[in-house]
Amino acid sequence: MREISCREIAKAIEELCIRAAVWLPADVAMQLECASESEWNEAGRAALNDIVENYRYAAEKNIPICQDTGMAVVFAEIGQEVHITDGCFEDAINEGVGKGYVNGYLRKSVVEDPLRRVNTNDNTPAVIHTRLVPGDKLKLMVAPKGFGSENMSRMKMFLPSCTQQQIVDFVAESVTVAGARPCPPVIIGVGLGGTVEKAALLAKQALCRPIDTRNSDDFYADMEAKCLQAVNASGIGAQGFGGETTALAVNIEVYPTHIAGLPCVVNMGCHATRHASCEL
Repeated sequence: MREISCREIAKAIEELCIRAAVWLPADVAMQLECASESEWNEAGRAALNDIVENYRYAAEKNIPICQDTGMAVVFAEIGQEVHITDGCFEDAINEGVGKGYVNGYLRKSVVEDPLRRVNTNDNTPAVIHTRLVPGDKLKLMVAPKGFGSENMSRMKMFLPSCTQQQIVDFVAESVTVAGARPCPPVIIGVGLGGTVEKAALLAKQALCRPIDTRNSDDFYADMEAKCLQAVNASGIGAQGFGGETTALAVNIEVYPTHIAGLPCVVNMGCHATRHASCEL
């Protein structure tokens, strides 16, 4: 049995919150750079150049990529051989988020009640997803989610007889409906199967998969390519200025489901789809 202190967890989360807000994942940065060179539309290319300049400047000056530093979504994989000491695990997560947003001078965007809208002033609580896995390690990922893109999420309960093309069309339609509001070029996470809440979780997890990594199932890898082609055919382009770079990637994650239905959730990430991880 390996012991990990809540103090260590809180410190790790604090650092991840700041890192995720300031440094764009390398796979996303590389794809943006490639798009800025290949985009044929002049206005779209100019927007992409501005995006690239912005994230480079953020890293150089150690300041947030975007003013919306998001609501902290935390994914935790806890090894079965880990014993967490010196407090409560979720309290440690929220302590780390609070310190990260206060000490990192990140915008505090969380309100304590969905209708009464009073700011918590430290961006807590986080949204925490925990899995128990084999081993004696603790893996943590912080994925700050801005709501310009989160607001464009969509869910649909398809009939079990639906075709792959119907799903592709729904993904493309979701992007068209969203237009420039999620700050394209977007990364699109699609969750298929399970129940409604499972599909939503799959979609969020899909956003954290490297965008240069395709689904391990060739059937869904091909479907990701079809979705991306359909989305980029919309012509919305970077920041809505037109062109072929509306999305950088479509990542699909699936789960077994009931014979009577097919839940589908589309979750969009903006051009700054941020996440940072560590292992304790």
